[in-house]
Amino acid sequence: MIQKILLAVSGLGHAEEMLKTLMEMPSIKGAQVTVLHIVPEQSTSEAMMSKWEEGGKILANAIQYLNLDPSKVSSIVRQGDPKALVCQVADEMEADLIIMGSRGLKRLQSILGNSVSQYVFQLSSRPMLLVKDDIYVKRINRVMVAIDGSQPAQNCLNLALFLLRGMPKGELILANISTDLGGKTSEITEVIPEQNPVLAAAAAEAKRQGVQTRCVTTSGKPGEEICRLANELNVDLLLLGSPDRRPSIAKSLVDIDRLLGASLSDYVRINATCPVLLARTTA
Repeated sequence: MIQKILLAVSGLGHAEEMLKTLMEMPSIKGAQVTVLHIVPEQSTSEAMMSKWEEGGKILANAIQYLNLDPSKVSSIVRQGDPKALVCQVADEMEADLIIMGSRGLKRLQSILGNSVSQYVFQLSSRPMLLVKDDIYVKRINRVMVAIDGSQPAQNCLNLALFLLRGMPKGELILANISTDLGGKTSEITEVIPEQNPVLAAAAAEAKRQGVQTRCVTTSGKPGEEICRLANELNVDLLLLGSPDRRPSIAKSLVDIDRLLGASLSDYVRINATCPVLLARTTA
């Protein structure tokens, strides 16, 4: 399911740590990795040459840090607008996963601050793993999926089961958040799958594939509760379904209405205390 990974780097950071951690998982070990650095346009040829040299060093440092099989990793330097080029390269190589660092800016801050990760998240239809600057990257054992019966959630479940394949200490946490109490927060409750019809099918599929599961429920505002669960249950990686949010009329333009409106995936990517993998409906 994940055979080609695009890692976008701007300097050694958490994104490289995240990929190194992922590559320890049996299901990911055979993936091909492309490390991308984008050189922004410069006003003079001297400045341009300096940026290219700097970019080469950034790539070399990242590849050295990753310490991957040379036959499994390649590097690309491109010149231009990072927002457009990350999406372009991901499409060219048919990436199954994009990994990027994120400053965790709020929606309006992301627009005004010209956030690359936010724009890529808006415009790409590919699964994207965001790693904020202020989190601690841990070895992945506990993977949480928010289950609500939707197709994006099912995509996340499939991806989580793939990631946990061959991991005897791996645990899949299936979380269902109810909004029946009008957004009122409740205690986190551990349940057996049969007690919750939304979780039952997901737990049955995990059992069929030999993945250890834990089912929890709570109620309240979904974004806040997903982040609370991930924090209190000490989750290493959170998977969240996100419908393809590209505008239907002009897919080359950022969907400003969605950026400024209420969005579950935006809230979680900003506030979660662990890396967040956003899986598209089309994933």
